[in-house]
Amino acid sequence: MQPIDPRVFSFLKKLEKNNNRDWFTENKKEFKAIESTIKKSYKSLFEALKVHDDVDQFKIFRIYRDVRFSKNKLPYKTHFGGSFQRRKPELRGGYYLHLEPNNASFIAVGFWDPNKEDLLRIRKEFEMDASEMREIMNASHFKSIWGELEGDELISAPRNFDKEHQNIDLIRKKQYIFTKKFGDTEVLQADFLNTVNNAFKEIKPFFNYMSEVLTTNLNGERII
Repeated sequence: MQPIDPRVFSFLKKLEKNNNRDWFTENKKEFKAIESTIKKSYKSLFEALKVHDDVDQFKIFRIYRDVRFSKNKLPYKTHFGGSFQRRKPELRGGYYLHLEPNNASFIAVGFWDPNKEDLLRIRKEFEMDASEMREIMNASHFKSIWGELEGDELISAPRNFDKEHQNIDLIRKKQYIFTKKFGDTEVLQADFLNTVNNAFKEIKPFFNYMSEVLTTNLNGERII
């Protein structure tokens, strides 16, 4: 796969110190050259993902920040990010690759912003039985790669759920995410994207489980 261009981090570090339109305009030629290599890297990861999963699109996010509703008025992001989507509606979940200097790069998988219907369906599943989810999360090989389940959560129980329920730790979550961090040196290694792709392979049991939940009702009957 296409390695990550080492110029990426040096450019982003300079951008962090000069986050203004004049500097960016003066250095736009360098940015476009780096952006071109980044697109090739994300594309090569997309092709590798398609070997073991049914992903139908990927998107690299623009470096221009939307400052209309933000207190932070700096015009440019100081990272590159891109997402990879599985084929819907049968397959659920998504992959994300974030490249940022100063050891702030990471990959993430899961459900960032489930709609209210999907979130309720997931919670109702855990209310009924979370044993399969816990078996997936606690498998030693899975955990060695992805660590603990993350995501924003409610302080207490959602409406109409028992705050003393044995699975309340899962029920009160609003997101279901796993992340893995990487240092700058790791990102710039020739086999970095292979490492990312191998980690993405290992999330499959979680994705398969959640896809099954979100495409059936509580009786296990298909709804799509």
